[in-house]
Amino acid sequence: MSDAAVSSQVQTPAQTQRVTAAGVLAILLVGSIYAGYHLVADLSSVPAVAFLPYLLLGVALLIALGFEFVNGFHDTANAVATVIYTHSLPASVAVVWSGIFNLIGVLVSSGAVAFGIISLLPVELILNVGSSAGFAMVFALLIAAIIWNLGTWYFGLPNSSSHTLVGSIIGVGLMNSWLSPVSGTAGVDWAQVAGVGRALGFSPVVGFLASALLLLLAKALIRLPKLYTAPESSAPPPWWIRGLLVLTCTGVSFAHGSNDGQKGMGLIMLILIGTVPTAYALNRAVGPDRVPVFVGASARAEDIFSSHAGAASPTDPRAVLSDTLRTRTVQPAEMGALAVLAKDISAEIVRYGSIGKVPAAQVGNVRNDMYLLSENINFLKRTNSADLSGAEWQDLGLYKEQIDNATKFIPPWVKVSVAIALGLGTMIGWKRIVVTVGEKIGKSHLTYGQGAAAELVAMTTIGLADAYGLPVSTTHVLSSGVAGTMAANGSGLQWATIRNLIMAWVLTLPASIALSGLLYWVFRHLF
Repeated sequence: MSDAAVSSQVQTPAQTQRVTAAGVLAILLVGSIYAGYHLVADLSSVPAVAFLPYLLLGVALLIALGFEFVNGFHDTANAVATVIYTHSLPASVAVVWSGIFNLIGVLVSSGAVAFGIISLLPVELILNVGSSAGFAMVFALLIAAIIWNLGTWYFGLPNSSSHTLVGSIIGVGLMNSWLSPVSGTAGVDWAQVAGVGRALGFSPVVGFLASALLLLLAKALIRLPKLYTAPESSAPPPWWIRGLLVLTCTGVSFAHGSNDGQKGMGLIMLILIGTVPTAYALNRAVGPDRVPVFVGASARAEDIFSSHAGAASPTDPRAVLSDTLRTRTVQPAEMGALAVLAKDISAEIVRYGSIGKVPAAQVGNVRNDMYLLSENINFLKRTNSADLSGAEWQDLGLYKEQIDNATKFIPPWVKVSVAIALGLGTMIGWKRIVVTVGEKIGKSHLTYGQGAAAELVAMTTIGLADAYGLPVSTTHVLSSGVAGTMAANGSGLQWATIRNLIMAWVLTLPASIALSGLLYWVFRHLF
């Protein structure tokens, strides 16, 4: 197809573009005022600190939001490709519509994916995120992810931002273990990486097969030739087809926002904890009314740990628990260390009356103790390393929930900031990826049925992944879904594009690992 023909697919009237621009500016202004006001309000309650932490905070927040912006126009363009190429919506309307539902998806997200991504990072960097190594980590993995995403976007390749971010985290972990050797693979939690890798690797297969099967099933049950033929002109399809395609576009956009938006949130929380721990290390919204519940759950957990502690007595419980997470091996004094830490945390909360009243000097210590407890409980359960009854695991689950409420939280203004960055990215840089998905995967024009099948599968897959706290790739699921429908329809595939997509997929991990590892080395020396 000629360049002129490509452009004609995505052009919209000037009046529509002006209205769109006005709407985007209004959303940007309102959201920025809201986020800025609450950030300033939070910082005003913090004791005065030096200028440098605030400077680092500002730069790090801009880079994190820049990652989400690039994520928006790189990944979310997949969601609008089908409605644009079936003429269901004008391009500018489609990207604004998608951007809005990305924004809504971010705002209602649970946060499970955000902290799942954080758990891949080296434990010593999470515990000392405010150190020079902690800042080097955040800058390295975000900048590496942005560089790779921009490179693949420039060549119109639908690459996965999730895949890139995981590779960047691995690169930082490997370089950290090399620079600060503690034990073999201390910098990388390979079990966690394997779980995320399975989700990222399995989802494209699901997208391809499920989309192909859904299209074949639709052909067998819904015998409407119009649904399976390419658009004959630029006129929109019948209202019911148009409604179906807009609905699936909406679902994919919402699911993408609720899943991918969380990755930026988790990294922003690390930045906030590192620069202004007094304001963000603990959830000060957990008030005095929750103290009795916390103390009761803590007492039960302490009893469980003590009853399984045995003869081993820890001299430094924090070092014991850190070693467990760092070496992925349960230490002999594990249960005793957990009992001591649970008792200490409960005593601190009772002493001050609530989490919100913990003094500034103690906030970082209490947060790190809670993090160690929560992650060790999670490790014991995941590896089945503790001989506990079902009732005991249930009680520890309730205790862990209380701890996580205090440490794993996302302020509303962070969600708003990420939502705006992701939504704006969707509205601005979508065209290159849209052209690839709409024209360069199959040998024939995308039909209404193909677009609906691919997006319905993508919407469902990403939604389920979000419910289970798994990061998956909108790009991989949807582009493989389009390929599956082309294969099922007998339309044929453009193997040059498929080869490039596979090459980008294969190269993403090693490229992002190398980039982030190199940047981490540079930033460690600079800081």
